[in-house]
This record gives sequence, C-alpha cells and structure tokens, in this order.
Amino acid sequence: MRTPARHRERHRTDRIGWLRASVLGANDGIVSTASLLVGVAAAGPSKESVLVAGVAGLVAGAMSMAAGEYVSVHSQADTEKADLARERDELETDPAAERRELASIYVGRGLQPELARQVAAQLMAHDALGAHARDELGITDTLGARPVQAALASAGSFAVGAALPLGVSIVTRMESLIPWVAGTSLAFLAVLGAAAAHVGGAGKLAGAWRVCFWGALAMALTAGAGALFGAVV
Repeated sequence: MRTPARHRERHRTDRIGWLRASVLGANDGIVSTASLLVGVAAAGPSKESVLVAGVAGLVAGAMSMAAGEYVSVHSQADTEKADLARERDELETDPAAERRELASIYVGRGLQPELARQVAAQLMAHDALGAHARDELGITDTLGARPVQAALASAGSFAVGAALPLGVSIVTRMESLIPWVAGTSLAFLAVLGAAAAHVGGAGKLAGAWRVCFWGALAMALTAGAGALFGAVV
C-alpha cells in the first residue's frame, strides 16, 4: 500500500516578513521621491536641479530604509535570542516546572488537564526548546526576525518604487512635470496597494485607497512647502 504524499499547505503568514518590508519600501520610494520631485519643482528651479534632487533622494532613501529595517529587525532578533537563552537555562535547571508551565498553556487553550500534560511531555521529549519557543514565547521559524532579509527587501523595493516617479520626471517637460509626476505616482500607489492587499488576502479597494490618500496628502503638503519656499527666495 502506497504511503500518501505529504502535503504542505502554503499560508499567507509565510510571506509576512518580506511582504511587509517590500511593501513598505516600495510605498516609501514612490511617496517620498514623488513628493520630493513635486516639492522641488514647485520652488521653480531648473529641470536638472529637480532630477539631481530625485536621484539623491533615491540613493539616500534606499540606504535609510536598509539601515532602519536592519537596526529595528535586529533589535527584535536580539530580544528573541535573549528570550530563547533564558528559556534554555530554565529547561536545564527545572524541566519539571517548564513541563507544568507548558501544560497549563494547553489547558488555557481548551485541552483537558491530563491530555495537556501528555501533549506537553511528548512535545518536550521531541523538542523542548522549540515547543516553549512556539507556544510560550510565540517565536517560530516563519515569523522569526530576519534582519538582512528585511534590509535588502526594503532597500531594493524602495529603489524600484523611487525609480517610477523619477523615470516619469525624466521624460516629462518641466512645465507639466508636477501634474504628471503626481498623477502617475498615485496610479503606481493604487496598483501597489491593491497588489499588496491581494497577496495579503485583504480587500484590494481598501488597500489602494489607503496608500493613495497618504501619498496625495504628502505630495500636496510638499508642493505647498516648495511653492512657499520658492516665493520667499
């Protein structure tokens, strides 16, 4: 008799690490670069100055995203390591108390006390630290912190997002640069929001509306600041 093939289900939580960093990076790339281009253009400089500002914003923003994601996610990873080290010590010094603690967690989730004790004993016999990391600390391989992955995803997605309004500004005449950059950037944001919502299993319209609203607000405020600065100077 043939043994049935093992089937591994794919869940959206498998993507949460890189998806969050990628969406955040691309969104920031579009919004910050488009706002920068619109704001600088509203001040009335030459097109070359606008493009220089856009390129500088792309490079600086990508590096800032990478550094910020790496530092923040690395802090999370450090916390996880510290918790795991403490749990490892507790398992070595008092495994019986740790078994009772794990069993109490399963009782709280609905198991009968005797069954909870059996489950705790079997799981700890198989992988005691893994059982406590998952069920007591909430640390899993899928949702664990990955600083390098987050940094690369954020930097790369920011650069791709920033390249979109920058590319539009390159091929657009200076007198029509602001409406073209603003309009196409909102379209890019709508597509990004809908795609991210689809991958994450949420409503596409709501996802598109959220990013478009904040993107439009950022560009409007930056354009106002640029126009005011240009009038003063």
